[in-house]
Amino acid sequence: MNIALFGGVFNPPHIGHLLIAQQVLDFAGVDEVWFMPNYGQQPPKEGVALVEHRLAMTKLLELPKTRVSTLEIDHRLDGNTINLLPHLPKEHTYTFIIGSDQLPAFVQWDRWEELVETMEFLVFPRLGHPVSPLVKNMNVLGHELLITTDISSTKIRSRVAAGLSIDGFVSPQVAAYIRVHGLYT
Repeated sequence: MNIALFGGVFNPPHIGHLLIAQQVLDFAGVDEVWFMPNYGQQPPKEGVALVEHRLAMTKLLELPKTRVSTLEIDHRLDGNTINLLPHLPKEHTYTFIIGSDQLPAFVQWDRWEELVETMEFLVFPRLGHPVSPLVKNMNVLGHELLITTDISSTKIRSRVAAGLSIDGFVSPQVAAYIRVHGLYT
């Protein structure tokens, strides 16, 4: 199978993640999208919910032809994508989804040259972020019916902290999880 890997912090997962996954399935010719919450982050980030919470919320995402992979968490990886490669099942081919907001810093990723030699990167356009600079084996997902958004986990956390509703921006299950566990307040 051709698998699109959708790595990230998922702090929290939101409808933007679902929009990206659906459109990768629609327009990129992949068989499945694997949501891959990371264990560590590079560079380290502040205000990140415990991995147990992020994983539980990511498992609440519902979309056909997707699943949650715990490879990064199971192996306690540091967030450097290159360290994931030895743990991927060998029977599949992989494409890594990256948002265009990540492009300016991509060449700072650990061993990025080796990464692009190993797999294709599919760049999903993010509003307000150009789809450049591109390096070898990066392709921009484009289609006349592609829908982009500027929704972000940062904005969702800020809304929670401000006491604003996040209904419609995250699934009802994720919203309930955030409320029950008092996250991001």
